[in-house]
Amino acid sequence: MKELLLTLAQALVDHPDQVSVNQVEGEKSVILELRVAQEDMGKVIGKQGRIARAIRTLVKAAAAHQGKRVVVEIIQ
Repeated sequence: MKELLLTLAQALVDHPDQVSVNQVEGEKSVILELRVAQEDMGKVIGKQGRIARAIRTLVKAAAAHQGKRVVVEIIQ
């Protein structure tokens, strides 16, 4: 899941070397913290959050396939 999120984010931004994903394990869920460069925030979020919603949907589907629950947070 972490690798999927990293690959998706790097494909969207202008500065792929500044993309990082931190994984925080919980009891029943996993939190993935996505960090991108300040000027790339708009590209990851998209108009009205459509790209962010699509990224979350893809990662949640991959997590459900593995029987896990995941939350994607986009932070700067």
